[in-house]
Amino acid sequence: MPKKSAIPDFEAALAELETLVDKMESGDQSLEEALKSFQRGVELTRTCQQGLKEAEQQVEKLIKESEDSAAEPYSSES
Repeated sequence: MPKKSAIPDFEAALAELETLVDKMESGDQSLEEALKSFQRGVELTRTCQQGLKEAEQQVEKLIKESEDSAAEPYSSES
């Protein structure tokens, strides 16, 4: 069984990261809480980076497929 991620997608990771940043910027956290938030932020950043990398790869694949199909000459003879 594949390991289920705590953050299922890019949007959820980004939303949680924004919340953490807001909390950290407020200055209302103890040092221990801030360190935990920072650690979680690093994890979320990696999740977002991976999501962006995967999206970029999909876009590149679609562009390549589009270019490959457009490059084929049209033949009216079947």
